[in-house]
Amino acid sequence: MTTRSIFPVVPAADVRRSRDFYRDLLDLTVVFDSDWYVQLHGGDETVQLGLVVLGHETVPDGFRGTPTGVLVSVEVDDVDAVHARAVAAGHEIALDLRDEEFGQRHFMTVDPDGVLVDVITVIPYSGEVLAGGAVVGGQEG
Repeated sequence: MTTRSIFPVVPAADVRRSRDFYRDLLDLTVVFDSDWYVQLHGGDETVQLGLVVLGHETVPDGFRGTPTGVLVSVEVDDVDAVHARAVAAGHEIALDLRDEEFGQRHFMTVDPDGVLVDVITVIPYSGEVLAGGAVVGGQEG
């Protein structure tokens, strides 16, 4: 067996509103758009995001509600530019832009249905993380 793709499908009360949020924030391309499902790509099929309307019949009973505790991580090449775009658009910033010693510069915003979106650019790890026994690139520090 070969896994060909893994991507999140995020439930949305209004798929068009969520489509516009993700498309505009992350510069994604809409490749499928219906009243109940939207598929977005980031230039090729290695970056995909699906949006399905809340309560749609393709989602099993008991799982059709608003998502909670969901965090969608998105790696970009310029987190500062995406942060500026999010601020300019008036999106809620749940975590301010900052550098982490574990090798991320990131911020978190919130999509229209309350899903956390962690936007990340990879930066060098700190020596403290490596000295603490972290595994980086398959090798322990």
